[in-house]
This record gives sequence, C-alpha cells and structure tokens, in this order.
Amino acid sequence: MMGAVWSLLGILSGAFIAVQAPINSQLARGLGLPVAAAAFSFLSGAVVLGIIAVSVVKVQGISLDWKAPAPWLFIAGGVLGGFYVTLSTILTPRIGAAALMAFLVAGQLLAGMLVDRAGFLGVAVREISLGRVAGAVLLLAGALLIRLY
Repeated sequence: MMGAVWSLLGILSGAFIAVQAPINSQLARGLGLPVAAAAFSFLSGAVVLGIIAVSVVKVQGISLDWKAPAPWLFIAGGVLGGFYVTLSTILTPRIGAAALMAFLVAGQLLAGMLVDRAGFLGVAVREISLGRVAGAVLLLAGALLIRLY
C-alpha cells in the first residue's frame, strides 16, 4: 500500500516540476532576467521550508546536529537546484514544457544510473544491466520524438 502512495507522490512531484518551469519562465519574462526568477523561486521556497522546518522541530522536539553533515552538503544541493531552475526557466519558452520534461527525465535517469553504479553517498550499488541501458535508450528516443515531432 505505502509503495503505491510513494509512487503517486513521486508522480505528483514530477507534475510540480512541469508546472514550475512555465511559472518561472513567466516570472523571468516579467523581471527580464532568468537568474533573478530562479533566485526568487529559491528564496520563496527557502522561506516556506524554513517555516515548516522550525515548526516540525518545535512540535516534535527534534534537535538538529549541525556538525554531522559534511560542510559541502549544505551548499551542493542548492547550487545544483539553482542551475536546474535557471536552465529550466531559460529552456521552457525555447523548447516547450513537454520536451524539457522529457529531457529532464532522461538526464535524471542517466545520472541516476551512474549514481547507483558508483554507490555515490551511500546509495545502494546497482549494476548497469542490459535492461537499464535499453530503458535509457528508449527514454532518450522518446525525448527526441517529443522534441522533434
């Protein structure tokens, strides 16, 4: 049961990404600078998540261990997310939301396969099998078909 819930939440998260791209592109058009739109997108998200995090800490009585994570982890996710949002903001009006989403998923799959293969940051190691390669090739072909036709 929970597996289905987690899968549906993953689909919902992907839908949010598809809707976020044109919103940020429209914001960039209005502001005149894609990186400014990305910055405001991150700022508003940071404020909302900060409020939620403080609320959860207070309600559950959790104590954060600021010394536990490696220092670069505090920055790396935000930097990667910033590039993602900025590039999505630039690409959406040029190639369309559907093509962008197709290429995003293809890029996520390829990077995910490498992360799995290397066991990056403690991810369970999974070999790159013929089935995984075939799935990646089909996904790339689908992305190209969405973009070109």
